[in-house]
Amino acid sequence: MMNLTIKRFEIWLADLNPKQGTEAGKTRPVVIVQTDLLNEFEHPSTIICPITTNVQKGADVLRVHLPKGNLDTESDIMVDQIRAIDNKRFIKKLGAINDNQRYQLVNSLKAILDLL
Repeated sequence: MMNLTIKRFEIWLADLNPKQGTEAGKTRPVVIVQTDLLNEFEHPSTIICPITTNVQKGADVLRVHLPKGNLDTESDIMVDQIRAIDNKRFIKKLGAINDNQRYQLVNSLKAILDLL
């Protein structure tokens, strides 16, 4: 088993297949939203939000926009697609989101989970 060191707010490439219904599938970037308290204890699964290149303007609570530079293509974090995945799905680390993007993501998660 691969020993991963993952941290909150990092962007990783992950294999999300097979998908069901409206779930995000394919091999795609994801952002880690799980607390580092679990990440440090090698928890076998990780809570993530998938990232898409299908950018939607004006979907501020459901999406966090990532301009080109975070990844090779302009993208959106799909906040409403939050899910836990097995750590075996991770392929490689691609980077991390910046402080402003972290703030937007945390606030969007609080809104969709009614934690405000």
